Amino acid sequence: MSLELAVAAALFVGVLAYALFGGADFGSGFYDLTAGGARRGAELRTLVDHSIGPVWEANHVWLIYVLVMWWTGFPESFASAMSTLIVPMLLALLGIVLRGAAFAFRKFAPTIGQARLYGAVFAASSLLTPYFLGAVAGAIASGRVPAEGRGDLWSSWLNPTSTFGGVIAVGTCAFLAGVFLTADARRAGRTTLAETLRRRTLAVGTVTGAVVFAALVPITRDAPTLADGLTGRAAPLVILSGICGLATLVLLLRRRFSQARVTAVLAVAAVVSGWGIGQYPWLLVDEVTIAEAAGADATLAGLLVVVGLACVVVLPPLVYLFRLTQSESWAEH
Repeated sequence: MSLELAVAAALFVGVLAYALFGGADFGSGFYDLTAGGARRGAELRTLVDHSIGPVWEANHVWLIYVLVMWWTGFPESFASAMSTLIVPMLLALLGIVLRGAAFAFRKFAPTIGQARLYGAVFAASSLLTPYFLGAVAGAIASGRVPAEGRGDLWSSWLNPTSTFGGVIAVGTCAFLAGVFLTADARRAGRTTLAETLRRRTLAVGTVTGAVVFAALVPITRDAPTLADGLTGRAAPLVILSGICGLATLVLLLRRRFSQARVTAVLAVAAVVSGWGIGQYPWLLVDEVTIAEAAGADATLAGLLVVVGLACVVVLPPLVYLFRLTQSESWAEH
């Protein structure tokens, strides 16, 4: 494996990790938004706070990792993408900041009105942020980001592929979060809440799955290179995502929530991996390949050393943190 391909693979692992861990984090905002009034939705919002409270900041490590790897290893393509897609990137960043601030402030709001305001900001930002990140992915995948210079500030991300990318990102985040929240509620002995979440997650999963496969039609016209990849070398992953998504729905129907978490993760991982394999070997589709965009060999080698060190220094604490949050009983809080 060449240096540039190894760095690109390491970068994409970060994208996949952020889609899974950050996705489950963002998706909780949908259930917070649809929980109901202050009294009726209190139990569900408490579950959301407990489930994401210890890890919501840690999840953004993956976004920082991806941006730094891209900026350092493929600098010219990073500059072109950031200058072209500055609007959705800024909106996503604003969403991350507002979401974090609202999540922290609503716990200490002195009045119900302020708590509702912060909760609304948290929920709305949780939906808008993955939408704009999905729109960015759609802009790159549809070949609207030039290899050099700046593309159109608006049409680059206001197009069919970006729109479907954003909607799919929101749907997959909500689906993943719903599966995990349902399992958390059942584990805590909150049977009624688990049943409510189960029904909502089944609806979200059904709609999202339909959108994923329906999107193949407009993407064929709007992003032919990506479509060729999805129906070619990435077809097994597309099929796998459908099988795992269907299996998750069946497991939810049968109330086998622990197994449903596994298949839900596999379904989302297959969707994201299918996009990456479908786009290969392009870094910016139809503009520049991974090999053409790569920086100096010394820089790429240094990045791989840093990735190795991060695996030793950063990953074990993250794994331990997630194990702690999964082993704690919500009923004790």
